[in-house]
Amino acid sequence: MRLDRTKRRHAIILAASLISACLMPFAAPLFPAHAEMASAAAAAANGAEEIGTGGIGVLSTDAPAGFAGSSACATCHPAETRAWLTSQHAHAMSLAGPKTVLGDFNDKRIEHKGSSARFFRDGERFMVETIGADGKTAIFAISDTFGIDPLQQYLVTFPDGRRQALPFAYDTRPAKDGGQRWFFLYPNETITASDPLHWTGALQNWNFMCAECHSTALRKNYDAATDRFETHFSEISVGCEACHGPARGHIDWAKGPRDPQIAHKGFASVAAVRPKPDWTVDPATGSPAHGTTRPAGDEVETCARCHSRRGILSENWHPGQALTDTHLPSLLSEGLFEADGQMKDEVFNDQAFKQSLMYARGVVCSDCHEPHSAQLRAPGSAVCGQCHDPARFATTHHSGHSPGANAPDCIACHMPKRTYMVIDERHDHSFRIPRPDLSMQLGTPNACNDCHRDKPASWAADAVTRWHGHEREGVRKGFQTWATAFAAARHGAPEAREALIRLAKTPSVPAIARATAVSELQAFPSIATEAAIRAALADPDPLVRISAIQGQEGQPLATRWQRLSPLLADPVLAVRIEAASQLAEQPMDGLTEAERSRLEAAFRDYESAQRLNADRAEGRANLGMFMLKRGNPAGAEAEFLAGLKVHPGSPLLSVNLTDLYRQQGREAEAQKVLHQAIETFPDAAAAHHALGLALIRARQYSKAVAEMQSASRLAPDHPRYAYVYVVALQSLGRAEESAAALADALRRMPNDASLLTLALNAALQSGDIKTARSHAQTLGLLRPDDSEIARIKAELH
Repeated sequence: MRLDRTKRRHAIILAASLISACLMPFAAPLFPAHAEMASAAAAAANGAEEIGTGGIGVLSTDAPAGFAGSSACATCHPAETRAWLTSQHAHAMSLAGPKTVLGDFNDKRIEHKGSSARFFRDGERFMVETIGADGKTAIFAISDTFGIDPLQQYLVTFPDGRRQALPFAYDTRPAKDGGQRWFFLYPNETITASDPLHWTGALQNWNFMCAECHSTALRKNYDAATDRFETHFSEISVGCEACHGPARGHIDWAKGPRDPQIAHKGFASVAAVRPKPDWTVDPATGSPAHGTTRPAGDEVETCARCHSRRGILSENWHPGQALTDTHLPSLLSEGLFEADGQMKDEVFNDQAFKQSLMYARGVVCSDCHEPHSAQLRAPGSAVCGQCHDPARFATTHHSGHSPGANAPDCIACHMPKRTYMVIDERHDHSFRIPRPDLSMQLGTPNACNDCHRDKPASWAADAVTRWHGHEREGVRKGFQTWATAFAAARHGAPEAREALIRLAKTPSVPAIARATAVSELQAFPSIATEAAIRAALADPDPLVRISAIQGQEGQPLATRWQRLSPLLADPVLAVRIEAASQLAEQPMDGLTEAERSRLEAAFRDYESAQRLNADRAEGRANLGMFMLKRGNPAGAEAEFLAGLKVHPGSPLLSVNLTDLYRQQGREAEAQKVLHQAIETFPDAAAAHHALGLALIRARQYSKAVAEMQSASRLAPDHPRYAYVYVVALQSLGRAEESAAALADALRRMPNDASLLTLALNAALQSGDIKTARSHAQTLGLLRPDDSEIARIKAELH
């Protein structure tokens, strides 16, 4: 997975919880397989020539019990095996060898902004000469290939069990398409050996970042005591059992007598099967008139395990589970998605698809993709013609373009593509109607201007109006209806509250959007907000319930217990874990035996999820904070220190540790920890802010203000840092600087309540009634006539 500077800053600096901030592994998109591999596989008799190449299809000697390997499936399922061998799943990872390495290792050198590498052969081994973790040039052996089309990456295995991904990749496309070359995955970055993004660092670690989705039946096996990995898998690439689960029972069943009474033909579990759909086209619309219900744990959840942006909570996955029973998916959050839900960052397909009308109607992945080869069921937009009438949609009346070779098709207009990892084009799976009018209003991209880049969005919006008229209500404007609400929320606009409440309370809104609305609502406290979030605790979708649980933070413990204790018995792991986190301070005294049992079980689940990710700073931080809430400061300190030993200077761990030291009066130690964090991560706004507070407590006011200014500058969209900086300047009597800093912060965050309250107070104190009235109106106070301004002023004083 490729992280740019902004994502790196979020990954390293922000003090967020593991399940909402942990980095997500790369999952290869479903594109046609590399031609050379496809040809070799197709020519193989029943795929036999490809089985075993680079370890493909071969059962590992340390595979978990019950797994048999894809080679064991080939005898009874030769057609599926041949199709699978042409897929990117089969070649997601392989042992490095002459038949699997596609890069040019003929003593090729590449340099980029101080980074360099030389790729060469040492007999049968593939080697790289590049800068190691110590900043010195050394030679490393390539252990594995990673991916196949349109690029291939390479891994180096270290003695401590870490596999690390090199930042230089090979473009496997034909030379005529710009391929057959080495390139650097971070073209805008200068990466030194001390940089966390360096190929030897945690952000390029295969064991956590990539392995689950490029191998089968992965067990990470991280030993926190020794900081080593003993990572195992049943199969090196994505094999049959990655989707179907362990097959030993099925193989035994198949050997006979094939007892029909044995459930699932010997498989422990299978994905839920939807009712037979009716895709009959309605002549009036050109699209199917009916949909079908979607059972929990269907095949979409199987695919979502890897084709989504998510964090991992448990390795105990099996077919038929909801994704939230082992993982926590990201929401439609800023930085990941545009305000209207279009993909922005590298988010893969699941969250986009679950926004779509197709998902709501019961469409599954295999309706469009053959599941074993991952090829489309029909070429290009013909795949859409399986359910939609081409005679109606491939017309000038529909698209505004005359049919022909250069006309845009369904995919170009309804699945716009974005490029990741420099050359990897991927299509948005939300199947949305192009909305250049929203581009004008909100700055979101649209498919029309993806092609007509020389024209403004207004030009495209006018064209759409000419084709379809001024009134484009309901379905003609698309299924996704939350763009203005999410955009307003991201800007802190007060009008976002009512719009978000409507989204959260509307069952027909996709669950991923409802969950995002509930999450965004937490920034707009009110009686109505609390009622909406509380109602969402009973939402049928687990992701909405999780957002609602997070929305209980800040409530008195008794209120949290009353509302959340029933969710300790929720059938979904992620829900129970989030409830456990919110109830960490709950004492056991006074609970019934049943209540205590449920709470202790949820606490164990929470700890297990964090220990699974103890190789990450986020996991260590969560464990430490959990122990602190449970009244174990010594255990918390041990976790923070152990994490800092593995991740020196981590701002997340450092800030949490210094907060503990503050509570214990260990101010000198706190400052030392923060200075070390800033030395390692100069751009860590959270560390600068925490150091500023520590210096205030030490009465070193000038130094404190300088650190607070740094925090506000480094995180210009963080209202708390700006607020504290302004208050510090006010407290020191630096009125002009304070006013300038407040004005600057309000220009960036014009609707933030804390900053507006400061500005209101300042206006009242100076007698500027006009400005005070404006701020009071923005804050949603009662009609601020002069008498009310006087009342507000009296209350503030």
